[in-house]
Amino acid sequence: MEIILVRHGESTANAAGVLAGRDDTVDLTDRGLVQVREARALVPELAGEKKLSVFTSPIHRCVRTAEELVAADGDAPSVPFSVLDDLSEVDYGEWTGRSIRALLKEPLWDTVRRTPSVARFPGGESLAEVAARSHSALTRACELAAAEGAKAVVLVSHGDVIKLMLAHALGLEVDLFQRIAVAPASVSRFVVGKAESVPPMTVTMLGATARGRRAEARHPGGGR
Repeated sequence: MEIILVRHGESTANAAGVLAGRDDTVDLTDRGLVQVREARALVPELAGEKKLSVFTSPIHRCVRTAEELVAADGDAPSVPFSVLDDLSEVDYGEWTGRSIRALLKEPLWDTVRRTPSVARFPGGESLAEVAARSHSALTRACELAAAEGAKAVVLVSHGDVIKLMLAHALGLEVDLFQRIAVAPASVSRFVVGKAESVPPMTVTMLGATARGRRAEARHPGGGR
């Protein structure tokens, strides 16, 4: 099964330097919509190249991204998608809605950057918990896709969730996931082999964008 990970396009929170978390009122910017439309070129399967299943986080900016990503284009019909709750954004708890500039002064910030496996956001999730549910989302999506006879799965999600799935595919511990950066509307790919495959997963694309935009890895959520 080929797994295609797509981060939502630039959001109003990204543009404002705010940690959106699970704020469902955050939308894509006009630039973010353009980014997603350009990202379609990195997912040729959407044109019917092979049967695929598409799943998205329930958060509005991801649903909006999925809508744009799978929309009918020329002779290619629109592709249906489903919501998968475990693809949701990190619950940043009391950090939700705060400016990145202010969060840089928090002692927890250094833990999130250096030893994220022990970091828990005040009133929210731990990154270890996010890693566990991102793995569950991957497993569930593959099961549902296989039942539909799909050969590829598109998962539309958020920066930290995608980075944790990629770390898992690369065989990296949670404490190393911050070495990965994924820009808004970036596309990553890996292949899940059979149970006896060595290695079990092979990463074939990491954080690619239609125009080669740079991802800033220093911010939770994968940067702008």
